[in-house]
Amino acid sequence: MHRLFDLPRALAAHAALVRRRVRTDGGYTTETIVVTALLAMLGLTVVGIIVAKVTARANGIDLG
Repeated sequence: MHRLFDLPRALAAHAALVRRRVRTDGGYTTETIVVTALLAMLGLTVVGIIVAKVTARANGIDLG
């Protein structure tokens, strides 16, 4: 019976812990996500430019 009486107190303590964790910002902020997306777009753009230049240079080679 002793454990049964401790159950509401344990549940209340766990609920308080969950509420505290929800309030704290443990994840990424919007700014971090936006900066990461911009860097990814910049990287893809640079790779696209390099591929276009290499392809143009390879197509310019005279094999015959």
